[in-house]
Amino acid sequence: RGLAEREVTADLATWTISFSAKAGYLQTAHTDLDGDTRAIRAFFGELGFKGDDLQPTGANVSQNNENGVATYVVKQRLSLRTTDIGKAQAAVKRQFDLVKQGVELEEGSGMSYTFTKLNSIKPEMVAQATRDARKSAEQFAKDSGTDVGSIKSATQGYFEVTARDGDASGGWGVSDTPFKKVRVVTTVEYYLD
Repeated sequence: RGLAEREVTADLATWTISFSAKAGYLQTAHTDLDGDTRAIRAFFGELGFKGDDLQPTGANVSQNNENGVATYVVKQRLSLRTTDIGKAQAAVKRQFDLVKQGVELEEGSGMSYTFTKLNSIKPEMVAQATRDARKSAEQFAKDSGTDVGSIKSATQGYFEVTARDGDASGGWGVSDTPFKKVRVVTTVEYYLD
């Protein structure tokens, strides 16, 4: 078996921002939510994002009745998608500024970082893992007093992209940290001469 690992930095940041407004009248809840939407757009504008970097991705309305009193909850989701990782990190660090403005960020609002350029590093990593497998085979052959011959069979394992520092919140290259570790294991069987 041969192993290849490489540290990479994500090249895509996606921030799903879920927020809500609650009021006794539906129109009041909508008005409050519109104010929050303007505050969020202004927040990203001040950070240098273009208007179309932030897109609506969903909304819903629910009505609750408590002791005969109707309450309306209006929820909305906006999504920021950018390749400017530094700017995305700066935005996340300032997200509490939105809360201070009265925007009620819902659970699940968070930044995800993705490494999308796996195909650009695959060939070199497979070659590295194959060289590592050959090195291991040569050690086995040396220890047994034989020589390594030609390849009998070879398989490439799956590429795994995880958070570099072991963050378990991501998979397939998505997590709340832009720093990733790419790993592949190849299995090569050699003939011994």
